[in-house]
Amino acid sequence: MASYEVNPAGVAKARALIDAKQYVLDSDWGEVQPKAADENAYREKHPWEDYAEWFLGLTVGASDETKGRYAFVYGDFRRLHRSGLIACVYRASEWRHKDVELAAHDLLQRLDATTGLKPSR
Repeated sequence: MASYEVNPAGVAKARALIDAKQYVLDSDWGEVQPKAADENAYREKHPWEDYAEWFLGLTVGASDETKGRYAFVYGDFRRLHRSGLIACVYRASEWRHKDVELAAHDLLQRLDATTGLKPSR
C-alpha cells in the first residue's frame, strides 16, 4: 500500500478557498469529484503547481509532476466541496493515513466554523 504525506500547498489552497467563500456545502461527491478526463483537461491549461494544490496528500516516493504523486482531491478545480473533505477524512482514516486524515478533518472544522455550522449535542 502506498504511503502519503500531507501536501502543504493543498492545505494552503483549501484554507484560501474557505476564506474566499469558494466552496460548495451540499454536493454528491461521487457525481462532482474530478474524473481522469477532468484532471487531464485541467492539466492541459495549468502548471503542475496549480494542479498539486487540489490534493491534500503526496504519494511518498512518486515523482513530482506526475498524476500518481497527488492524492486525496478535495475540490472540482474551481471550488472546495465539503463532501470532498469528508471523503478525504474517510479514505485517509480507512487506510490509516493519519496525517492526511487530521489535515482534512481540520479543514472540515474550519469550513464548518466559517459557515456557522454548529455541532449537535
